Amino acid sequence: MKILVVGGAGYIGSICAEVLLDQKHKVAIFDNLSEGHRRAVDPRAEFIEGDLADGRMTTETLARLRPEAVMHFAANALVGESMQNPSKYFRNNIASGLNLLDAMLAAEVRRLVFSSTCATFGPPERVPIDEETPQRPINPYGESKLAFEKILRWYDAIHGLQSVSLRYFNAAGASEKFGEDHRCETHLIPNVLKVALGQKKHVEIFGTDYETPDGTCIRDYIHIIDLAHAHILALEAPASAFYNLGTGGGSSVREVIESCRKITGQPIPVLEKPPRPGDPPRLIASSEKIKRELGWRPQFQTLDAIVDSAWKWHQKFPRGYED
Repeated sequence: MKILVVGGAGYIGSICAEVLLDQKHKVAIFDNLSEGHRRAVDPRAEFIEGDLADGRMTTETLARLRPEAVMHFAANALVGESMQNPSKYFRNNIASGLNLLDAMLAAEVRRLVFSSTCATFGPPERVPIDEETPQRPINPYGESKLAFEKILRWYDAIHGLQSVSLRYFNAAGASEKFGEDHRCETHLIPNVLKVALGQKKHVEIFGTDYETPDGTCIRDYIHIIDLAHAHILALEAPASAFYNLGTGGGSSVREVIESCRKITGQPIPVLEKPPRPGDPPRLIASSEKIKRELGWRPQFQTLDAIVDSAWKWHQKFPRGYED
């Protein structure tokens, strides 16, 4: 297929583009490079530097390329920032997303895979979290993603624009070529590995008295390659749908740090700090629906496999894409 990957210079988009190209799809990448990196663009793909906020350019790009489908990763995704600057999140994640949808309609492109998030659920009533769990976001980031999910329902009902929304939990790991390098790094595994690389003195643990076996928060980590395969399966979905993506297991903060110590051979000192407001003790996905309906099967089930792939990439690129 001919696929336009919007946000394809970012962490998840770059690796999805790589896997698409490995499977002989034709890929174009559209990214404004505000969060992504030019060096994260696979050289086999056509690259267009552009911003969804520019409705005219977005429309012209879709009209020229005429892709068979679009993958949409272009969103701001920092929970804390969304609490400080909600306007940025609603403008980019909703208004700019509408520019993309309208450009797709104008170009008669009717298939979209949307990068959503578990933040649409807020603190869950139960775990594991399935698709029937009530969605009650507690920050503008989650609210913006949920709003766009609802918009997609109407664009399907009114315009026949078919979409699949994938609600990730904690994407992690790397391919051999591409990895995780955010300008503002908030994710646990790369921050722990920065300590192993000697770039930070310690890793912070926020909260040690949660109602979990070791007192630290538990999260569901999913390997980025498994995530990419889910996106490709979503291209073949027979109808619009929403799927949660995780492994169905979970690892605590302490378990992640211990895995990083084992894989890197470094001591990795920790600094214990008070819990952050709004951090649920457990966030674990039920991915039974996507397994049942699309046949998705994660290959990297162990935390060690995820950490090992990330460590190999960070050793090769210790300063990320700046190297």
